[in-house]
Amino acid sequence: MNARRWIRPTWFAVLLTVAGIAAFCFLGFWQLQRADDKAALLDAFSATAATATMSLEDARRTTAAAIHPHVRVRGRFVSGRGYVLDDQIRDGRQGMMVYTVFEPAGGTLPVLVNRGFLARDRQAQRASIPPVETGDVEIEGVYAPAPGTGLRMGGNALPDQREWPKLTIYIDPKEIGADLGRPIDDRVILLDAQAGSVFMREWTPQILPPERHHGYALQWFTFALAALVIFIVLHWRRAQPGSR
Repeated sequence: MNARRWIRPTWFAVLLTVAGIAAFCFLGFWQLQRADDKAALLDAFSATAATATMSLEDARRTTAAAIHPHVRVRGRFVSGRGYVLDDQIRDGRQGMMVYTVFEPAGGTLPVLVNRGFLARDRQAQRASIPPVETGDVEIEGVYAPAPGTGLRMGGNALPDQREWPKLTIYIDPKEIGADLGRPIDDRVILLDAQAGSVFMREWTPQILPPERHHGYALQWFTFALAALVIFIVLHWRRAQPGSR
C-alpha cells in the first residue's frame, strides 16, 4: 500500500486558503456581533415596559443610543401633517404605520409620533386613518430611533406630493424635517397601547432574531473549516510509484 506524504503546496494555494479562512472567520464573528446587537435591542425594548416614564426633555439630555426610555410629553398633534410608512407586515397582514408630527409644549423640537399599525381591508385597500386628538394632550410611549431606511429606491418622493398624509417607504427624520421646513427630532415616539384603539401597537422590533445570526455564523465558520480540510486533503496524497 502506498503511504501518504505531504505535497508541498504552491504559494498561490496557501494564500488563497488563508484568505478564504480569514474572510469566512470575519463574517462568522460579524454575525455573532450582529446577534449580540439584536439581543441588546430586544432587551432594551423588553425593559422599557417595566420602567417608569420620564419627561421627553430628560430623555433627550440623558439617553444613550442603545437605550429606549418610556417617556411622557405634553403638547399637541399637528393636524394634517402626517406620514404613512407603507407596505408593512404585522402578524402576516399587510398595512401601514401612521406617523404624525407632535409639537411639545414650550416650543421644543417637534417629534414624529408613531400612532401604530393599520392593516389593509379584505380588498387590500388602505384603511381610513382616524383623526388625531385636538388641543393640548399628554402622550406616553417609547422614545426610540427611527426605523431603518434600507434601500432607497426612487429617491425622496416627499417634495413631489401635495396631499396629506404623505406616503413613504422609509422614515428619514432629516428628509421629513426638510419637507416640513423645520428640523425635527431624529428619534420617534412609539405610542403606548390603548384599549379600544384601531391601531396595533406591538413594538417588538421587526428584525431577524439573534438565533438566525448564530445560525449564519455557524455556516461561515463551517466554510472556514471546510476550506482548511480541502487544503489538507489536496496536499496529503498517496505517494505515486517511483516518486520520492
